[in-house]
Amino acid sequence: MATTVPLSSLSHFIQSRGRRDNSISSVKSLQKRTGLSLSSALTSQGARDMIPPEGKSDDRNSAFDFKSYMINKAKSVNAALDISVPLREPLTVQEAVRYSLLAGGKRVRPMLCIASCELVGGNEATAMPAACAVEMIHTSSLIHDDLPCMDNADLRRGKPTNHKVFGEDMAVLAGDALLALAFEHMTVVSSGLVPPERMIRAVAELARAIGTTGLVAGQMIDLASERLNPHDAGLERLEFIHLHKTAALLEAAAVLGVIMGGGTEEEIEKLRKYARCIGLLFQVVDDILDVTESTEELGKTAGKDLMAGKLTYPRLIGLERSREVAEKLRKEAEEQVLGFDSENSAPLVALASYIACRHN
Repeated sequence: MATTVPLSSLSHFIQSRGRRDNSISSVKSLQKRTGLSLSSALTSQGARDMIPPEGKSDDRNSAFDFKSYMINKAKSVNAALDISVPLREPLTVQEAVRYSLLAGGKRVRPMLCIASCELVGGNEATAMPAACAVEMIHTSSLIHDDLPCMDNADLRRGKPTNHKVFGEDMAVLAGDALLALAFEHMTVVSSGLVPPERMIRAVAELARAIGTTGLVAGQMIDLASERLNPHDAGLERLEFIHLHKTAALLEAAAVLGVIMGGGTEEEIEKLRKYARCIGLLFQVVDDILDVTESTEELGKTAGKDLMAGKLTYPRLIGLERSREVAEKLRKEAEEQVLGFDSENSAPLVALASYIACRHN
């Protein structure tokens, strides 16, 4: 079970306000569980730095070649994913599964899983089944998120979305298939690599991250928040959405990596806090990019959130303050891995900078 994990300078809760919608009634309990609130970052004195321009990373990480690390891990993950979904009958749904799962992408979540495992003394082979499972679930969520009944998106990773190619019915089935395959793959392929008690914990952690206390909850509140006046909705609702919709699966990726690597409870909680920070960071930057980058640069429709009337950080607090919050979260994430071996933690420090400085 997740425990309370206050961050050093993001530790104040938003004061409870009258709820305008029953669908947000669990926000207060979420804050008790996570101890994380972005709103305090807006007023803290340390939140004045901007995201480094043009994707430049911190000089402290200059000796670590993060680009090569990302490329190598993505290649390993892509090879493992390709093997995990061979073409077989019934062909149509399997082709739909492969279309989205193997469409590329940065593979941030599986990389985070592997890096977290390596941080505590594990290795890539031990982490890979869980890393693939996280990516399968992520892809499943994207397929469903893009459906006309959800976000109604035409592009994903620079390609037509799954339902545009295979139809809505096949897209729903492909997403369902990936969700089931994730748990089958992780448990079967990890057999003999990790003790059963670790696997049971990993399964529970992953399931919790994507259910009604995780990703599903975030998606539901996101849909319910469309066309709301941003100032009526408030920052509290926006944080709820992204702690669930985006951060929960990143958190699961990091925690699964530590579990697979045999990490301690203290190490699990440090990586849990790290992942929540970069999860919110990812979404803040995503919101910024939606209004600052082109469709070609993003690989998906630019300005889509604005057109849909979605709650976003720039819409709620402005572009400049969104950038300040992003930089604050980057620093908070780095602080969580300071006590680990610097060589092993270098990928995670660099990942936080990468997320803050990305352009797509």
